[in-house]
Amino acid sequence: MSDMGAFIQLGFAHITTLGAIDHILFLVALAAIYTVRDWKDMLWVVTAFTVGHSATLLLAVTGILSVPAPLVEFLIPVTIVATCIENVIVRQRKVAGGAGYRRPVLAGLFGLVHGAGFANYLHSVFADRIAVPLLGFNLGIELGQITVLAVIFAGLYLLDRAIGATRLARPDWPVVRLRSAALSLAIMVVAARWAVVRAPW
Repeated sequence: MSDMGAFIQLGFAHITTLGAIDHILFLVALAAIYTVRDWKDMLWVVTAFTVGHSATLLLAVTGILSVPAPLVEFLIPVTIVATCIENVIVRQRKVAGGAGYRRPVLAGLFGLVHGAGFANYLHSVFADRIAVPLLGFNLGIELGQITVLAVIFAGLYLLDRAIGATRLARPDWPVVRLRSAALSLAIMVVAARWAVVRAPW
């Protein structure tokens, strides 16, 4: 396998294993409010997240930016909690102020934090020339992210069907809102605990 292929595989494995559960839960939190019909909105959010984490990954691996690992590990669950709170408190996204850009902006900002986490991991396994490792690792992260999101949306579809088969949904609490709120609250509890455990003070 080429060096590029090896680092693509490394990046893919990093985002698709249980060791990356915090990043995976962040993707679940991002996707929780969407259905397949909202793919354009989700595409903007994922693109913003990608730009954010790619920028920080580049800056951190090249030594331009240095963020202490304990701080990054604390901030990652904080981004998850913040995303879950936004999921719950914003009810009517189409009419909420700034609905068109708020979510992508948040995803991009939070991507900066996750990129620092990716950089810390890449630093731990590679400390030589960075062009090929950085490109390959980032490509692997993106391929892994697409794979994870495909699985997430399949799970959300099945969850929607299960909720729809019950009598829980009402006009003011449709299936997608119920699913989003339940998932977000559950993820928020887990991420809040991580934040407390990882607090660097």
